[in-house]
Amino acid sequence: MSASLGNTALAKGDDAMKVRDIMTSPVIRISPEETVDVAARTLTQYNIGILPVCDASGQVCGLVTDRDLVTRCVASNRAPNTTKIREVMTGQVMSVQPDMDAGVAAHLMGRQQIRRLPVVENGKLCGMVSLGDLANKEESVMDAADALTDITSNIADGKMW
Repeated sequence: MSASLGNTALAKGDDAMKVRDIMTSPVIRISPEETVDVAARTLTQYNIGILPVCDASGQVCGLVTDRDLVTRCVASNRAPNTTKIREVMTGQVMSVQPDMDAGVAAHLMGRQQIRRLPVVENGKLCGMVSLGDLANKEESVMDAADALTDITSNIADGKMW
């Protein structure tokens, strides 16, 4: 299940940088029927920390991180070679559309305290956008900094522990 936010209610302006301008595409993804050991090797091979989980049609049905693999599989004494991704993935996924203003996406990341968002167009995964993508563009570096401040505010306030 995913919640997608488009550009309609949150638009800042037509001349603003869009998510499509900074997103990473194509995206390495994994099927919910693959096993944890395949996901771990994929994360290592591509030096990434997250994989969108997509069904056969390309629709996002979850996300799985390296931390998910450790906490929900290995630390729980489950076998990585038989545990399916669908058993350890995060199913509630916030996504954005490619025509969303990058600054709005950064604000959403800060408010929801997430560092990466799948980019979905016509119901299918077309990219990923991260705080790093935002920080690499001069036009959105302040939005990325604000989002990171929001994300880490719970740590500073002691709310995470």
